[in-house]
Amino acid sequence: METIVNDFTINIATANGTGSQSANTVLLKTMFDMGVPVSGKNLFPSNISGLPTWYIIRVSDAGYQAPGDRTHIMIMMNADTWQKDIDSCESETVIIYNSDVKLPVERDDCVVLGIPMTKMARKINPKLARMIANMYYVGALVHLLDVDIVSVQSLLERQFKGKTSAIELNMRAIEEGRAYAEENFGNPQPYRIEEREKIEGQFLIDGNEATALGSIYGGVNLLSWYPITPSSSLAEGIIQWLPELRNTEDGKSTCAVIQAEDELAAVGMVVGAGWGGARGMTCTSGPGISLMSEFIGLAYFAEIPCVIWDVNRVGPSTGLPTRTQQGDLNLLREASHGDTDHIILIPGNVEECFEFAWRAFEYSERYQTLVFGFSDLDLGMNSWICNGFEYPSEPIERGKVIRTQEQLDAVENYGRYRDVDGDGVPYRTLPGSGLAPILTRGTGHDEDGVYSEEPEVYRQLMKRLKRKINNARSELPVPILREEEELEIGIIYYGSMETTIQEIDDIIEDTGVKVSQCRVRALPLHPEVEAFVERHERVIVLEINRDGQMYGVLRKELPIHLVPKIMSVAYSDGLPPRAKFFAERIMRTLEELSV
Repeated sequence: METIVNDFTINIATANGTGSQSANTVLLKTMFDMGVPVSGKNLFPSNISGLPTWYIIRVSDAGYQAPGDRTHIMIMMNADTWQKDIDSCESETVIIYNSDVKLPVERDDCVVLGIPMTKMARKINPKLARMIANMYYVGALVHLLDVDIVSVQSLLERQFKGKTSAIELNMRAIEEGRAYAEENFGNPQPYRIEEREKIEGQFLIDGNEATALGSIYGGVNLLSWYPITPSSSLAEGIIQWLPELRNTEDGKSTCAVIQAEDELAAVGMVVGAGWGGARGMTCTSGPGISLMSEFIGLAYFAEIPCVIWDVNRVGPSTGLPTRTQQGDLNLLREASHGDTDHIILIPGNVEECFEFAWRAFEYSERYQTLVFGFSDLDLGMNSWICNGFEYPSEPIERGKVIRTQEQLDAVENYGRYRDVDGDGVPYRTLPGSGLAPILTRGTGHDEDGVYSEEPEVYRQLMKRLKRKINNARSELPVPILREEEELEIGIIYYGSMETTIQEIDDIIEDTGVKVSQCRVRALPLHPEVEAFVERHERVIVLEINRDGQMYGVLRKELPIHLVPKIMSVAYSDGLPPRAKFFAERIMRTLEELSV
């Protein structure tokens, strides 16, 4: 039997609310502490407890972070999904199951290992047996995979932070699980963990916490929010870190936090904060954006700086609240009624979640407009390896704000909505400054902010708003390019597809086809995106939605002679993208083009 080192996927099937998250975190972080590249994905239900949960750990020396195209080790703890989990296993899968469930595991073509986890846990602590049982599969994997038990102990001590009884209880269960596996199974399977040199400065973090930290470093003054999966942990991250990072010496906070009664109230407060000169933000998901639509239009038309983070879940309607998608792109791009065109920042990793969070405030004030951050559940709520953050290095930029009479006198023919510099962005004063009337309108208005229904006044106003957003193109994050010399086939993608793209590329390259890559990081499109399409014979747009929304954006914005070059490969089933699946669809598309 050939040993397979640091290249396999573990799928842990449990039920929500059984304490499995602690056990899974121990596994993931212990491997990470051993220097092994890992990623963890939590597929959880949209209820409080009781429904099926799967946790997928990808171990990959190559650094692949997608869920993997097959399960190598299946942990079975949930009777409700028992047969489904068995049927999902390919031949030679290692199946570790709780034999106290009293259901059969009839797979002669797999390595089947049963452990009486519940019975053993009851001997330690009858009241907590349901929770402790999960630690027995951790112990079994410690033996089977050669996981460093010292690293497990160290991780438990950090995870339970001085709670001696909890540390001892869980460590005993792990040790018993390890001993049981060693005595009863030996090691009849090929998968092993081998320690690697840990890269200094790396740590695990989820996208929502990274965004929360970036928002704090960006100078957020107001967080108003209403809970919704999967964005709630972003707000909770800000709340958690504020006392440490943004309190004064006497303990007073420099950022107001308000949990609003609904999404409309939340975004209304953000608009009010922006109008008053504060940096306000909210975070939500697709259903919340729908409710915020009218205020979004107000911020755009009245030119008020605001920041909204959309952590995308599966729609439409309530959809699949705890699954992932890139289906909100069109919703954000033209949010609200009438002609709108918004700036959208699209991070592809946790480092960019942090960076784009603080940059969002700068763009919103520079262009006096609402800026969206566009993440998704996969990036936002799962743990990823982070190489460190890029912190703001310059003083906070507040845009074209007039604060003194001298500054006001220096602006020739000042009007709240007059473009005196030709860049589409007017100057503004702030309420309370005593400078000029504060005329901010969501109705038709002229350059002085005076109400107007004149056709030409409205037309010129809308042209300026369009010009202002268009002028942002070259200032927004530049796309990430990885280009081949041949420049025949290009791939355009965005967001959390970044976690899968290298594996997709490697699979395609094994067939002899080389592709270039362009990751879009913002809308409106940077000029480099058009140049990328121009340089390639064919370009395939990858995305995690049904309708190819970025493909549609490209068809709208590219010159007409480039449109025939682009093709769409879009797919969404609620799960994070699997590399093999997308690679096969790309190859089929290329084959169809060659026929």
